[in-house]
Amino acid sequence: QVQLVESGGGLVQAGGSLRLSCAASGRTFSSCRMGWFRQAPGKERELVAAIRWYSGTTLYGDSVKGRFTISRDNAKSTVYLQMNSLKPEDTDVYYCAVDLDVSVYYWRPDEYDYWGQGTQVTVSS
Repeated sequence: QVQLVESGGGLVQAGGSLRLSCAASGRTFSSCRMGWFRQAPGKERELVAAIRWYSGTTLYGDSVKGRFTISRDNAKSTVYLQMNSLKPEDTDVYYCAVDLDVSVYYWRPDEYDYWGQGTQVTVSS
């Protein structure tokens, strides 16, 4: 049973930083892609960043390029999202997800097979 557990969310002032963690368990993930998505109430879930577990190849949403960094720790089976220069518009619930088949449609939430419970990030102005 695949489990993804996020942590690290919270309240931060604009311009500040947070690091989210996603601990993955239940199988080996070396052939998978991990993604971070975010969603505000009434809006669609959007891709923030994704990483191929084996190669470390990364992808980012346009709104976070240059500010956020996704990484993984193989030994800990954990994926991180370092968020710098945070803005009030980054306020959302952030979700970790795994795509077992590494779809070419990496930005589409429905291509991901398992999801974490989400962690709230709030950026005050």
